[in-house]
Order: sequence, then C-alpha cells, then structure tokens
Amino acid sequence: METIKLERAKSGSELVLDTLLDLGIDTIFGYPGGAVLPLYDTIYKYPQIRHILGRHEQGSLHEAEGFAKSTGKLGVALVTSGPGATNAITGIADAMGDSVPLLVFTGQVAMPGIGKDAFQEADIIGITMPITKYNYQIRDTADIPRVITEAVHIATTGRPGPVVIDIPKNIQEMTVEYYNDASLDLPSYQPTVEPNGLQVKKILQQLSQSKRPVILTGGGVNYADATAELVAFAERYRIPVVSTLLGLGTIPVQHELSLGMGGMHGSYASNMALTDADFIINIGARFDDRLTGRVADFAVNAVVAHADIDPAEIGKVVKTDIPVVGDAKRVLETLLAFEQVETDYADWIAQVLDNKRRAPFGYDKDETFIKPQEAIEIIGQLTDGEAIIVTDVGQHQMWAAQFYPYKNPRQLITSGGMGTMGFGIPAAIGAKIANPDKEVVLFVGDGGFQMTNQELAILNGYGVPIKVVLINNHSLGMVRQWQESFYDERRSQSSFDDEPNFQLLAAAYGIDYHACTNPASLAEDLKVITDNRPKLIEVHISNREHVEPMVPAGKSNAEMLGVKFNA
Repeated sequence: METIKLERAKSGSELVLDTLLDLGIDTIFGYPGGAVLPLYDTIYKYPQIRHILGRHEQGSLHEAEGFAKSTGKLGVALVTSGPGATNAITGIADAMGDSVPLLVFTGQVAMPGIGKDAFQEADIIGITMPITKYNYQIRDTADIPRVITEAVHIATTGRPGPVVIDIPKNIQEMTVEYYNDASLDLPSYQPTVEPNGLQVKKILQQLSQSKRPVILTGGGVNYADATAELVAFAERYRIPVVSTLLGLGTIPVQHELSLGMGGMHGSYASNMALTDADFIINIGARFDDRLTGRVADFAVNAVVAHADIDPAEIGKVVKTDIPVVGDAKRVLETLLAFEQVETDYADWIAQVLDNKRRAPFGYDKDETFIKPQEAIEIIGQLTDGEAIIVTDVGQHQMWAAQFYPYKNPRQLITSGGMGTMGFGIPAAIGAKIANPDKEVVLFVGDGGFQMTNQELAILNGYGVPIKVVLINNHSLGMVRQWQESFYDERRSQSSFDDEPNFQLLAAAYGIDYHACTNPASLAEDLKVITDNRPKLIEVHISNREHVEPMVPAGKSNAEMLGVKFNA
C-alpha cells in the first residue's frame, strides 16, 4: 500500500478531524469519556468542527439520526468506550432498521489492554456486527484516513446504514509522519445503482395488461430524492399511490392519487387497494409486517414488482414476479424514459377514490376531552403543512402519520423499523440543527418523553427552538390499547400514576410551557406554536383514546377494525 508523507507529524486524533473536514463533514454529536479524551482535546483546537454535547449517548445517536434523516447527509456521533459505546447501541440498531447513513466513532481502551477486561472495555466490534452495515477497529494510526474514507462511502452509498469505527486510545494519541493511501479500493462492495432496463420494461408491459395497479412508495424514494419522479410516474399513468410510514411525504397527502399510509393503522382506501390490486409496483419499501398484515393473504391476486437498492429485500417477505435492483430515482427515471404504454384504469381509479371519499381518517368529536387527531390537524393548518414533523413512538406517532398534511420529502422523521421510544426529542434536535430555517414540531407521548427528556438541556444552550407537543394520556397508550383490545382490558403496568410536573420540568430547562386542556379553546391555545422559541406544549387527552382503524396482528389488511364511513 502506498504511503503519503504529511507536511508535519500528526496525531491520530488530528487525522480523524482532518479527514472528516476533507470529506465535507463538520458536525459531530457526542459525549466525552476517558477513551476519547485525545479526540476531544483535539476538537478543542478545531473551531471548524461543530460539536453538539448531548446528555446521554443514546440521545447523541438519535440527534445524529435526526440530522441525517432530515437532510440525507451523513450523521456523525462520537462516544467513549464501554458503557458509552453500549449506550449507543439502540441508536445504531435504529439507524440500521431505517437505512440511516451514520458514522459512529467509539473509543476503545489502549491496544495493550484489549481482551484483558481493562477498565471500560467492551467488544464493540462483536456487539455491533449484526446491527451495522460494516465496522472497523483501527490498529494502525496511518490507516485512519483510509478507514474513515471507506466508512463514509459505505454508509452513504447503496442502501445507507450505520458504520462503526472503534479507535483505541493509544491510536488516537500516536503521531505519524506518513498515512496510508486513502483512495477508495473496495472491489467487493459495488452496490447496483443502475437498474436493468429489460426488468424495468417488464413493469411497463405489465402495466399495459393490468386493470388495477397500485404504487407502493417507501423510504427508499425519500432517500433517493426521487419524489418528483414518483409523482410524475403516478400522474402519467393515473396510478393510485399507497405510502409506508417512512414513505409519507413522497407524494403530497392532498394529491388526488395519494391514498395515504397503508398497513396496520393505514387508511381504508390504501388497504383495500392493496387487497384488490392486480399489480403492485413497490418502489423502495421492504414489505414489512406492519404493512402486509398476514402475508399469506397479502395481494393474493396481484403481480408484484419490487424495485429496491438492496437485493436482499427482494423476495424476502412477498413473492416477487418482477425484481428490479437499483436506485429508486434511476428506476423511476428509466420508467419515465420509455415510451408511454396504453392503459385504461378509469373504473379502478373511480373505485379507489370512492373508498378514499367514503372512509377518510376520522374521529368522533368530544366536548370533555381534547382529541389528539384534532390537535394534529390544527397544527397542520397553523404550519401550512410545511413543518418538519418528528415523532416518538406510540399512538401519537400513528395519529401524526394519519392527520398531518405532509407535502414534502424527508418531512416525517420517525423511528420505523425499530419503533424506538425515546427517539423523538433528540431526533427533533438533530433535525432542527440541520434545518435551522425550517419549523420543527415534535409529537411525543408521556412515555417516550420521560426516556430522553434530559436532551432538552440542548435547546437553549445551542439555540434550537423546536416545538415539543406532549400528547399526555398518563399511560403507555399503544400498550394500553392492545391490552384493552386483546388482553381483556388487563392494563398491566401501562399507566403512569406518578408522572412529574411537566410545567416545572420545562421551567427547569428554561423552556416556555403551555397547557391545552379545553377542547373548545384548542385552536386558539395552539397558536403559540408559531412563536420562534423552544416550547413544551402539553395536550391532555383521554386515556381511553384508541388509534383507528387497525388491522389486528395476524389478520389480513381486509380485516380492519374501527373504519369510520361517511354517511
């Protein structure tokens, strides 16, 4: 391997920061500790590096995720060895589940102590192997530029994902006069971006024979910046579009052809379209269980085309008739480049749009309790449907998916595959730091709020005016809903009778607090959300409110409960 002489001797820590800056990376979320003190001492001397000090390593990881999910850029986190690294595991696994480009530096004990149970030693390479796209432990300081360059490339290309770089303390401290050539040379890593034209053409051939086609749009369309092409394709052929949770925003919710989210808490129109379709074109979604319901009954009469950057996803869950491996944008561009085929879906469009009209997402009015659905609708109006929406996980997450009027790509930042409670507050912080000129609204339940609320300390310290909308039902709402629906109303350990005073907690962090308790004044009370200051807005709702409609676990999408039809 060729070596390159430095203009002066540099420490490993200097090589880390220099390489990041050379790659255009200047923002790090992290938390210091003994095994990364050399790196932190060097950060002190690098004003070009913006470091955001979290209050817990899990928080720092989710902040990096929010930064990455809202921009498509690489999120970078830095934690120490042992418990610092293990505290980061949840964020790493979350990023793996949702294909988030993440680079995570973990400190490690000095090399002579590795394998000897040294203080704060953990085998982070072994621990993270199943939940990373790749991982490294650097054992030669001269390798730092090469490893970081490779790691950034792997994390951000193909199907994005997290990459961990474990750096022993002595490697950070050691100085070198040469470094190993950092030119990319990864013959075994060559993701397929360009789709096979013959396979793409098969989609059009099937379209010409189909009578009831549906496009299923997933997170891959967001990640590929392919939303304009998706809408153009849907409009060209007048094909209805069903979104996954992570696919929301790839087509505006108000678009005529948008049927909204499908699956467990999806719309009636979406789930019936998936059930009745004779051709499903999946672009960038992975047919997860929350979407398909009982797989044996999913789209049994449909030919299935699946376009995905990750060949491992094709055929993994649903039998695929037309597999297309490639980047979602290039797949759609290729579809649009072919000569338009003749189609006639007028009867089908009339059917699905009638279902959309007859059974939109809805809720019953209540004069006693605030309806969370109404609160989200009002916030949608106040923000003109343009805010970046971040959610934690639970009932509020599904209500936000159902009732906010998404218009734009990368507009919904949520934990999809892992369903990580505690994701919301730090992810909203990361999203706002990445998008200082955009409104960021977080919907969070009282359960998830209590998992990572220590990150609120960042809001004033770093000037991060997010709006935290705490949907408080004094319980673990989704857990309680399942207990009430499927466990004979045995609410085992799902109620909070000892919650803190959230107003005093907001005051402790120097954050404006507003309470919403009156359904009659809700629209007026929520107007505070337009103020450009960090806020905690507590919305009190009934602890018996359920997310509807719902496909029970193990049932087909046609067996929805709680569908509300218009008169």
